[in-house]
Amino acid sequence: MSGTRFTNEQIDRLLRPKSVAVVGASDRKGALGATLLNNLVQYEFDGDIYPVNPKREEIQGLKCYKSADDLPEGVDCAVLAIPRPFVLDTVRSLAERGCGAVVIYSAGFSEAGEEGMKEQLELGEIAQKYGMVIEGPNCLGCTNYIQRVPLSFVETNMKTPPKGTRAVGIASQSGAIAAVLATVLHPRECYVSHSVSTGNEAGSGVEDYVEWLVDDEDTHVIAMYVETLRRPQAFIRAARRAREAGKPIVMLHPGKSNKAQESAATHTGAMAGDYQLMKSKLSREGVIFAETLEELGDITTIALTCPSLPGAGMAVLGESGALRGLAFDLAEEIGLDLLELSDEDSPALRAALPEFVPVSNPLDITAVGLSEPEIYTKSLTALLEDDRVGSVVASIIQSDPITSEIKFPAIMKVLEDGSFTKPLVFAGVDEGARVPQEYVDGLRKVGIPWFPSTERAYRAISRLSDLSKRDLSDRSAEPIAVPGLDQVNGVVPEYKAKELLKPLGIAFPESKFAATADDAAAAADSIGYPVVMKAQAADLGHKSDAGGVLLNLKTADDVRSAFEQIFKNVAAYNAAIELDGVLIEAMGKMGTEMIVGAKNDPQWGPVVLAGFGGVTAEILKDVKLFTPDLDAKQVEEGLLDLKQAAILKGYRGAPALDTAALADLIVQVGRVMAGNPAIREIDLNPVIIHPKGGGVVALDALMLVDQG
Repeated sequence: MSGTRFTNEQIDRLLRPKSVAVVGASDRKGALGATLLNNLVQYEFDGDIYPVNPKREEIQGLKCYKSADDLPEGVDCAVLAIPRPFVLDTVRSLAERGCGAVVIYSAGFSEAGEEGMKEQLELGEIAQKYGMVIEGPNCLGCTNYIQRVPLSFVETNMKTPPKGTRAVGIASQSGAIAAVLATVLHPRECYVSHSVSTGNEAGSGVEDYVEWLVDDEDTHVIAMYVETLRRPQAFIRAARRAREAGKPIVMLHPGKSNKAQESAATHTGAMAGDYQLMKSKLSREGVIFAETLEELGDITTIALTCPSLPGAGMAVLGESGALRGLAFDLAEEIGLDLLELSDEDSPALRAALPEFVPVSNPLDITAVGLSEPEIYTKSLTALLEDDRVGSVVASIIQSDPITSEIKFPAIMKVLEDGSFTKPLVFAGVDEGARVPQEYVDGLRKVGIPWFPSTERAYRAISRLSDLSKRDLSDRSAEPIAVPGLDQVNGVVPEYKAKELLKPLGIAFPESKFAATADDAAAAADSIGYPVVMKAQAADLGHKSDAGGVLLNLKTADDVRSAFEQIFKNVAAYNAAIELDGVLIEAMGKMGTEMIVGAKNDPQWGPVVLAGFGGVTAEILKDVKLFTPDLDAKQVEEGLLDLKQAAILKGYRGAPALDTAALADLIVQVGRVMAGNPAIREIDLNPVIIHPKGGGVVALDALMLVDQG
């Protein structure tokens, strides 16, 4: 779409309209225009309704207009329930009559080929020219639950939030997901303020609606389904505003299984895929990611129902040793922090428990609660009062109505006076148990969300508590320009890349470029033996595959012989590759191989990738993305999230490695990327990391530059 931005007042004409035209109005059962009109009439829309149907004088007692040209000027919103061939002319007519917003249900635009794409682009141009908010095409419409304005062609359950109730705003590129999410949330006593399905986003996108929802006083959480963000920087700004306003964004974004682009020139380009790049950028703005549609509903439920978001350190009150063991397994699998508790460090909890129940986490109170239900109140209260605890889960056997009658009131009592701001979540362990609805409703009324299974509760809490572990402060260092960068373009071979990067403080072994065998021998004599020889050409990305790396050359004769051999090897690998020459380099000390690289995305901007490297880098993919607004301390902490982080700390008696030096290198590469948008990719692989104090050295370097 275009770069159009809308004011809140302009989007109000879509989401808070005072007048609505229904183009394609009908009273034929099942017709889109009929369902829409029914929704407006049934829920007593208090503005003006203008049905448009050239064949009818009136529908449902409302005067019909023959065409959009006959409508009064300045209608706030027109909803188009008409076939695609009529859409473009109708939108033009509405724009000329001062209509503020248009909802287009029709499909068959960008998703249907060249002609449809052309018409969709024209819709975007109209939106830009007239400041008209166009929702769709190919969308399900929108619903304002606060003021009861259902501009959707599906039967709508208009569950209006009571005044002062927390509610979620939904912005979804899929109309189906928007409708499903509202359907999931409503029975949980979770309210929706506004729901917008953006469809193909010809003239407005999810970014615009998030901006509006941030300022909407009736919206407290924002839930999203997004397949692509067309204006990433605009969305980053909106997400930052949401975070500053204390409105969590929960996003479901498919795409993590997408293959990396085939054209990626480096390891980094292949591994820093679009999904991971997007996630790293938005995680820095506080966006919470759901992995499934179920999680999207569950995370949103906790964010809405609980008085605050879960912090680090979850505590579990349970009733079974077996379930305790399963909780440990699941927590480890999903990376959920279970706080360690004991008799010695938890006096309040110790006092709340019978003598034979030891303090632990998860806590197993056995079946004592059936005879002494006050144990639920006392132990949960003790856990919520503990400053080390970020959230509490009551992992409960529900069984039947009699058991529920014993347990539920004691659990509800914990939050009845509203004195605790930490989340308490109820998680049943026996999905399908006969639990009277009055008890589930009672939990929700006091701010305790009810889940039918522990696994769902744990996963949702894990996603939410992750937010509390993120240091979202911006500590970015000054970007640095690369002198001489304007002299290169396309794939920059190793020797040139090192010439450009070495003056910026990136450590490489001593090396010299040589175009002849004699020059190579002279370079080796100068550097000192043994040396390594590496073939150099822009078209030779992975030299070892082509026999383009020869190690441990100990004499000038070895070097001359290797020079001839390396040209033969590369010619046998691919006769079309013309070598510039070779790079003679000092043999380095052995160490652990890492990779540090970076990608400068035209829309998202720069990101740095780091992790365990070498020839298996793309196979194991034990890497993490870092944004350039992190400092060395934040980066070093992030490196310890790698799967093989134990190696960095010192594994089985091996010395701890110099992660501080590696973090400094990552920060420096980030500064280079931030200061040079023309650099599309950098790949330093391998980077040898030595024991603490020994530093790091990059053995190979490759760059991709696009001067535009």
